[in-house]
Amino acid sequence: MVFITLLSLISFKESGLLPSLNIPHLDKLVHLGFYFGTTVLGILSVRERTKGTVSLQKAMLWVVGFAVLYGIIIEVLQSTYTLDRKGDILDILANSFGALLGFLLMKFVFSGKSPWKWSE
Repeated sequence: MVFITLLSLISFKESGLLPSLNIPHLDKLVHLGFYFGTTVLGILSVRERTKGTVSLQKAMLWVVGFAVLYGIIIEVLQSTYTLDRKGDILDILANSFGALLGFLLMKFVFSGKSPWKWSE
């Protein structure tokens, strides 16, 4: 998360380090994928580290809430503290949708209808 935060707030425009791809809305897909992964890994991490002492529902709400809030904060920071990066409401929506999809996957995985079981 620290690495992604730094990458979100550093300008790469002038460095020429990143190749330029002209795929419409690719960045929204990247946002969605990152927040999907963050949510899935976050829920698994909270579940593992607490050894089940925190209910699954509470862990899921904490992680999804954190992911959505983190996404909003990063977009605000980009628009206020960087010179050439702009906050984007569509990025916030992509972030939130990715977190929601991660939540739904974890809800399914732990629902008992999935072939995957969590051993306590």
